[in-house]
Amino acid sequence: MTTEAPAGTLRAEPAPPATGRTIHHRPARELAREALVAADLPPEEADQVADALVTTSLRGIDTHGLRLLPQYLNELSTGVARAAAKPAVVRDRGAGLLLDADGSLGVLAGLRAARLAAERAAQHGVAAVGVRNSNHFGAASVYTRTLARTGLVGIAVTSAASRVAPYGGVEPLFGTNPISVAAGGGNEEFALDMATSQVCFGEVKQRRAEGRGLDDGWATDRAGRPTTHPEEAYALSPLGGYKGQGLAMAVTLLGAVLTGTAPDWRLSQVGAGDAGASRGIGHLVLALDPAAFTGTDSFATGLTDLLTTVRTATAATDRPVLAPGDPQRAHERHRAIHGIPLDAGTAAALDELAARLGLPGTEVLPRTDDRLRTAVLPGTEEASA
Repeated sequence: MTTEAPAGTLRAEPAPPATGRTIHHRPARELAREALVAADLPPEEADQVADALVTTSLRGIDTHGLRLLPQYLNELSTGVARAAAKPAVVRDRGAGLLLDADGSLGVLAGLRAARLAAERAAQHGVAAVGVRNSNHFGAASVYTRTLARTGLVGIAVTSAASRVAPYGGVEPLFGTNPISVAAGGGNEEFALDMATSQVCFGEVKQRRAEGRGLDDGWATDRAGRPTTHPEEAYALSPLGGYKGQGLAMAVTLLGAVLTGTAPDWRLSQVGAGDAGASRGIGHLVLALDPAAFTGTDSFATGLTDLLTTVRTATAATDRPVLAPGDPQRAHERHRAIHGIPLDAGTAAALDELAARLGLPGTEVLPRTDDRLRTAVLPGTEEASA
C-alpha cells in the first residue's frame, strides 16, 4: 500500500490540494523513466516502474502514483532499494514459490511475482508466489490487473508498516494492509483495491495541514478514544471495526507470516529505513486460471452478469451503483485527456527532476479536470497500501 488505503467503498484517492498544475501521461512516463535510469535502474526496469506509477495516477490513486517517484528515487540513492538487485526463487513447489526480491524496488518485485504466477497458473491452474526482502510496492492492483489482462484472476496482498490499531486497542499494530482482486478487462473488468483501514494516514496529514477535522470513526488518540482532531490522531481505525481487524490480520498472515518476513509492527515507516538495507516487506501474489474451474467462456459470462447486475441495481440516489474499478476507469479516461492533477509537493518534485534532466515539467492548466472527483465519484476516498 500503496503506502496505506480506502476510507469508503472503492479505492480512489482523496483529491490533492488544488495547485493548478498538471502533467500529461506521456511526458510523465518519460520523466519518471529518465529519473529512474539516472538512479542506475536498468532501462527496461525503469520503464516498468514508470508505467506502474503513471497508470496508477491516471486511475486517480494519487498516493500510489507519481507522488511515490521521489520516495523510490530516495530508496535507490540510500540503498534501501538496490538498482542492481537480482531477485531469485529460493523455494519452488511447482504451484507455490518463494521469491527473494534481493532488496529491489517493490514494484519490480511485485511484477516479477505476477509473471511467475501467470507462468505457473498456466501449468497448474493455480499459483501462489510469496515475496520476501522487498520494499513498498505501490498500488496492489498493478499486479492483479497485470494478471487479469492475461485472462487470469489475480489476487495480491502486502504487509505494511503499522498505522492501524486493533479494534478496541491503542497501539498501532497493523499496516493499512491492502487487498486487491482483479479479473476481466475494459468495461468488463472487476478491479478491487482496498485497504483494511478506515482511511489512509495521508488523509489525516492532509486534513491537519488544511486545518480541517477528521470524519467520525477514522482515528483514535493515545488513549484509544475516537477523535476528530487531526493533531490528536495516534492510530487509524480498522475498516468495519473487529471485522476490519480480522482482514488486516489475514493480510499480515499471508503477506508476512507465510513469506517469513517481519510483521507490520516491526517494519520501518516509509522513508525511515536503514541505509543500505531493504525494508523487508513481504507480498503474496496469486493467479487462478478460470479454465481450471468453470471454464474460460463460462467465467467471462458470469463476470459480465455479475458486473451488469450490480451496475443496473436500483440506485438510492441520482448517482449510479458502481462496481470495483468503475471510478478508476472514469478517472483514467478523464485524465488521459486533461492531464494528471498534482499536489504542490509532487509538482515541485517533478519540476525539479525535469529541470535536472532537461525534460518538460508540469503545466499550469485550468482545474476543471478533477471536478470529476466530486461530481461523479462521491464516497470513494482511498488510503494507501
